[in-house]
Amino acid sequence: MSEQTSDASTGEARKISPLVKNLLEFGPVVLFFIAYLKLKDQVFEIGGTSYEGFIVVTAGFVPLMVLSTLILWKLTGKLSRMQVMTLVVIVVFGGLSVWFNDERFFKMKPTMIYLLFGGLLGIGLLRGQSYLRVVMEEMMPLQDEGWMILTRRLCAFFFGLAVANEVIWRMMSTETWVYFKTFGLTAAMFLFFMTQAKLFQTYGTEEESEAE
Repeated sequence: MSEQTSDASTGEARKISPLVKNLLEFGPVVLFFIAYLKLKDQVFEIGGTSYEGFIVVTAGFVPLMVLSTLILWKLTGKLSRMQVMTLVVIVVFGGLSVWFNDERFFKMKPTMIYLLFGGLLGIGLLRGQSYLRVVMEEMMPLQDEGWMILTRRLCAFFFGLAVANEVIWRMMSTETWVYFKTFGLTAAMFLFFMTQAKLFQTYGTEEESEAE
């Protein structure tokens, strides 16, 4: 993502350190992973109810994610729609897991996020539009055809990730799912965009803009 974001109050661009940005975006996930490894085999008695380590870690992750997102908003002056929707899903499904003392809600969170993103992109495609362009145009200037191709591919990719998450959390151990969520999903997203290099070269508009 670009280091520059627009200032919501002044309209001017703000710059933040890439290190700070990455810490705020990925720090809570890394801390969730570390805390889970330390507490996964423990059971906590709170208010007369027994909570496994996974639920306790989830209870800490949700407010931490809210705090980091608010700090990012304060520093940059802007949050993307995807960031806002992701935070809402985290709060809802994380909260349900803690409230009902049921880890399944939190494990379904990535499924809901990817179905939401894939569904929104799909709706745009049915209308002949690329909603992805609205979010990412400043980062990746592409021709119209390039945006439509990338949107179709990313839409299918999101649905694929949703299916993968469902298969893993339902058929494998909680620890396997935590590794998948922490590293697998991030690696999959990175590899997806790496494989789109040819598309960016073919439909990129940056060189054309510079020539003009």
